[in-house]
Amino acid sequence: MNQPRLGKQLISLALVAPLLLFLIVFFALPLVTMIKSAVSDPVAARTLPATARSVSSWDRTSPPTVEMQAAFVADLRQISDDQLFGDLVRRLNSAKSGFRTLMPKTRKAALDTAGSIDLVALDKRWGDISYWQAVSVAASSRITDRNLLAAVDLQRDASGAIASLPADASANKAIMLRTFVMALTVTGACILIGFPFAMIAASVDGWKRQLLLGAVLLPLWTSLLVRTAAWFILLQDRGLINSVLMQSGVTSSPIPLIFNRAGVIIAMTHVLLPFMVLPIFSVLIGIPKNLMPAAASLGAHPVRAFLNVLLPLGLRGVVSGSLLVFMSALGYYITPALIGGAKDQMISSVIAYYATGAANWGMAGALGLVLLAATMILYAIYLRLSSERETSP
Repeated sequence: MNQPRLGKQLISLALVAPLLLFLIVFFALPLVTMIKSAVSDPVAARTLPATARSVSSWDRTSPPTVEMQAAFVADLRQISDDQLFGDLVRRLNSAKSGFRTLMPKTRKAALDTAGSIDLVALDKRWGDISYWQAVSVAASSRITDRNLLAAVDLQRDASGAIASLPADASANKAIMLRTFVMALTVTGACILIGFPFAMIAASVDGWKRQLLLGAVLLPLWTSLLVRTAAWFILLQDRGLINSVLMQSGVTSSPIPLIFNRAGVIIAMTHVLLPFMVLPIFSVLIGIPKNLMPAAASLGAHPVRAFLNVLLPLGLRGVVSGSLLVFMSALGYYITPALIGGAKDQMISSVIAYYATGAANWGMAGALGLVLLAATMILYAIYLRLSSERETSP
């Protein structure tokens, strides 16, 4: 390799290095951390090493052996860190309800007694095989699919097969479905509003176009929290919208627009509308303006000309805008939290609860991983459709 070419490559690498470093630090590393937390389960394996060895030959159907009980008691005596013990209790209790009261009682007895302990005599729950099954599964591996299964309301039963959670145990699947439905609704609303707006902006010139584009770009220059707070004020029973409707005689009483699904859809549509208008506008601006008059001169009705000429040519912008809006809407948190009611919260609120309220980073990472997988599938479909359109004659 000659010296000038090597120098150009080094200069190119130096120019790209800041962006590459930014992607690694702020995208790749958090993504790896999220995936690791979703499938990592090291607490029980680290705190119960003797128990893990003793249950390795257990068939998980017969009663617990004396050796298993002795190893479990020995491990409890070795745990001196109360925070680590609390993590162990939370891990076991998430797999089997009852450990939150059973474990402190057992640990106290283990520390107060020097010799062996009959755990079944201490608490009859230790005679239940399901408790030992939970201990065995937790202590045997540092990798688990428990969080990923729980993210879609599934679990592994005593035999290790995948089964559905009880109906009252989790609502992640219902909330996930609600999130997709709301994202699709917002995407559809943005298409209905954004396409005509982009058509008008592409059909005019000069200051009129600048004014229309400025109206679209203006929300992007304002904080998302400020825009959501503004809609919180506008949508109230005595807000501007209801006041105008009642004073004009359209309604005699306020229309409920806040703390419900309608308010969330309105606010999210306003916030995400620029991501629909701009891709459509960028496509429409490149379409020759004489196509619609040419269709009209050949006798085509304006509606037919739109459906057969303008819409197919602008479909690429609609698909791109829909992808941007839908993927952005999937992860929305502030707008549903402030304007929506209890039945309008999206999966991002559940992730925030697990991350900050319950300190369950495994479940938060699993739910985030499910959303990431859905987004990547949609993006792969978009790339496939785009490549097919480019290669088609």
